[in-house]
Amino acid sequence: MSEERTETAGAADTVGGAAAEDDTPATASPENKSGGSALAALALIVALGAAGAVAYQWYHDRGAGDALRHELAKRLADMDAQNKDAVARAAQASTALREAEVKLGVLESKLAESQNQQIALEALHQELTRNRDEWAFVDIEQSVLLASQQLQIAANVRTALIGLENAEARLQRLDQPRYNALRRTLARDIERLKSLPLADVYATSVRLDDVIAEIDKLPLAMDARARAEAAAPTPAVAVEMPAWERMLREVWRELRQLVRVQSSDVPDAVLLPPDQVFFLRENLKLRLLGARVSLLSRDAKSYQRDLSLALTALERHFDTTDVGVADVAATLRKLQSAQVQVELPELTETLETLRKLRQPRPKGSG
Repeated sequence: MSEERTETAGAADTVGGAAAEDDTPATASPENKSGGSALAALALIVALGAAGAVAYQWYHDRGAGDALRHELAKRLADMDAQNKDAVARAAQASTALREAEVKLGVLESKLAESQNQQIALEALHQELTRNRDEWAFVDIEQSVLLASQQLQIAANVRTALIGLENAEARLQRLDQPRYNALRRTLARDIERLKSLPLADVYATSVRLDDVIAEIDKLPLAMDARARAEAAAPTPAVAVEMPAWERMLREVWRELRQLVRVQSSDVPDAVLLPPDQVFFLRENLKLRLLGARVSLLSRDAKSYQRDLSLALTALERHFDTTDVGVADVAATLRKLQSAQVQVELPELTETLETLRKLRQPRPKGSG
């Protein structure tokens, strides 16, 4: 812009000079006047052209400056928007980073907790592995002790045998050399129990209970005699007989009732008052209950005596021709032959072996 202004000023000076030359005295010739006019016109044209060029250049430079300013303002606005977006993204990234840090902290705490649980589980697994044999030994010991109690207290050979067989099966699954002595003693005890005669105490006890329940239903012998006498036919008295003959027949019938002829080996039915019948049945029940108690306590002598007395009372006071009485008598005779007392072995050797194995072992021993 300063250069354009300098050129314009030079052009003006040139025009001024030309004008000054025109102000020379009027003594110039006509040729000089026409030549000066041409020069002035030429100078004016040149000045006007220079001014137009300067004006065009100024306008062009002004338009380029405006475009440049517009472009610069646009780029600044774009940069400002980009800066704002960048700030927003940075804020979002910062928020996401904080959230990620929080989540990372939670994950780290969970990872630490999981590691602690894994360590605890490994310790528990080692403890379980280390104590598995001890727990198995405790189960075996309990089975053997239960079998010993069943033999000593209840004389239940079957339950004792099941307990010993379960203990032997557990030892077989463990398959450890330190239990070989215990397995040998268990095998001997199992064989001894299997060789014992079978004494089915509980089945015998159940049959006694069934007999006791039937006592109240059994008919008495005196009831059977009364029924037989009532059913005996009465001799018919002829209506055509004379009165004195009928009287003699009645006297003879009464005399026959005073004297009875019967076999001496057949016992007569015991006549009991009604209030004694109840006690008869209850005494028979008590006798059978006593036999049951003797059975459970393995008292063979008392068991046989109670059954014998009960069978005697049954045959004396009850109607032996009745089917129910005959069945009860047959059952009592079978129960008399039942095995009650059996010499049971003791598990002393097996219990002693268990006691030795229960003692603490030195560390590192297998």
